[in-house]
Amino acid sequence: MSQNAPDPGARALDRSDVRLRHDEGLGGAIRAFLDRIRSGDLGMLPVAVGLVIISLVFSALNPVFLAPNNLVNLLFDCATVGVISLGIVCVLMVGEIDLSVGSMSGFASAMVGMLWVNNGWPVAVAILAALAVGALVGTLYAFLFNRLGMPSFVATLAGLLAILGLQLYILGTSGSINLPYQSPLVKFGQVLLMPAWLSHALALLPGIVLVVIGLGNMNRRRAANLSPGSMGGLIVRAVVLTLALEAVVYYLNLGRGVPWMFGLFVALVLVMNYAFTRTKWGRSMIAVGGNREAARRAGINVRFIYTSAFVLCSMFAALGGILSAARLASASQQAGTGDVNLNAIAAAVIGGTSLFGGRGSAYSALLGIIVIQAIASGLTLLNLSSSLRYMITGGVLAIAVIVDSLARRSRVSHGRA
Repeated sequence: MSQNAPDPGARALDRSDVRLRHDEGLGGAIRAFLDRIRSGDLGMLPVAVGLVIISLVFSALNPVFLAPNNLVNLLFDCATVGVISLGIVCVLMVGEIDLSVGSMSGFASAMVGMLWVNNGWPVAVAILAALAVGALVGTLYAFLFNRLGMPSFVATLAGLLAILGLQLYILGTSGSINLPYQSPLVKFGQVLLMPAWLSHALALLPGIVLVVIGLGNMNRRRAANLSPGSMGGLIVRAVVLTLALEAVVYYLNLGRGVPWMFGLFVALVLVMNYAFTRTKWGRSMIAVGGNREAARRAGINVRFIYTSAFVLCSMFAALGGILSAARLASASQQAGTGDVNLNAIAAAVIGGTSLFGGRGSAYSALLGIIVIQAIASGLTLLNLSSSLRYMITGGVLAIAVIVDSLARRSRVSHGRA
């Protein structure tokens, strides 16, 4: 072979490099996204599409639905049950369930009312006491599950009844406790809104965090001699996310603004998302939910993971009940009853958390509760009965479970292929 003749191996390597660079561009990112969908990894796509459809339908039937102030009220309502749903995500990720979150939320609101209003405790101490009781209840469920082998369905169903009885007992014959309307807690739940400049500044943070995390991942992959991915694709995603959030904040500020209570909910979602995706504990949660025995053999403290899931679920339920009391300015026998359990569990599942365990996201609670509250708000504006809300929510939940089952089957078959 001539010394100046091109090496066929080098030509093949050059073509491979060209294809690699092409795949790292925006078109490659789109193809990778389509490949994930075909493999059954739908992510947040179904709930995002459903939310767009719900918004278009209700706004066509009543333009007030998308009015800024109506959306602000919707966000206030999302925060209370959304926090409870965030706890449900924790137990669903390990393949278990907690049926007592509604009762726990009502009992926590009653505790705050009793300790703060009736007994004169400082409101902060009353709130901490309610959260501590939530942690104790979660620990009890974990003990029954880990040590005695009681199914979580049965343990939490018993807890639902017992905690409801405690709620009725401490409220006494009056049946309700009114919270001081001018108190900071009630103002937080009803009227406190972020300044416009602060809400716009906070809307910049997710895009910045996305770029920082993306650059860190690219550097680690480059150090491991792996394809680092596309810088252009990362910048495009960050810009699109930032513009979308800034547009939402701008629109909400045309009305009353962004509620602080919803901001607290979003902050909790971000913290839990970091815990699920960036910590050893979060990876252990997914491993235990996917295969308990394999996780145990891998050295994971399975009992601790279950305990943490139940404790977090009960504590989030207690916090949701406290926020609900702040929203309503009262603690009553009706708190935590009705459709609170349904909406909290349905929000997590509709948002994309699997009932089979091993897969879920903190964003499931956020997106799922927005879908549920959007349905409730739209039907209220149309003057339709609550019976339709139950039927529509049940139908959406059934569709979400069907999609999850089909996606799971698709992932299994794709893995075998």
